[in-house]
Amino acid sequence: MKRMHLHVSVPDLHQSIQFYETLFGAAPVVVKDDYAKWMLDDPKVNFAISERARATGVDHIGIQVDSADELGQLADRLKAAGTATFDQEATTCCYAQSDKCWVQDPAGVRWETFYTFDEATSYGEEEVLPEPAATACCGPTAAPAPKQACC
Repeated sequence: MKRMHLHVSVPDLHQSIQFYETLFGAAPVVVKDDYAKWMLDDPKVNFAISERARATGVDHIGIQVDSADELGQLADRLKAAGTATFDQEATTCCYAQSDKCWVQDPAGVRWETFYTFDEATSYGEEEVLPEPAATACCGPTAAPAPKQACC
């Protein structure tokens, strides 16, 4: 089973938690000082928000899978399509241990495919974002891979 993942950077975590609790009719399953996550069944989505040092709004979109095999299949499809990817193994991110494959779509939107296999006690690694290409008007012309990636 796959689950859509959306991560939104917010300016005020407490206010945003209240808003999304009302919208989803459910409390988050994880709440930290800088992060909250809902694992919703209707709609089936892993929705996360955080107060991280970047612009507010949609941070990245992803597909969460239930096994390392599913992650491998998704990563193989992206690579077979000629898409530049950035793979991570056993990374700590969003208070979880995960294997990941990152990619940027043609419009520059960051996507992650990931398999989470354990919890973590810290948020995790700080991310180094790629610089947009100088010739791009609305995003990178190529899909540069982040040096480190964390949701």
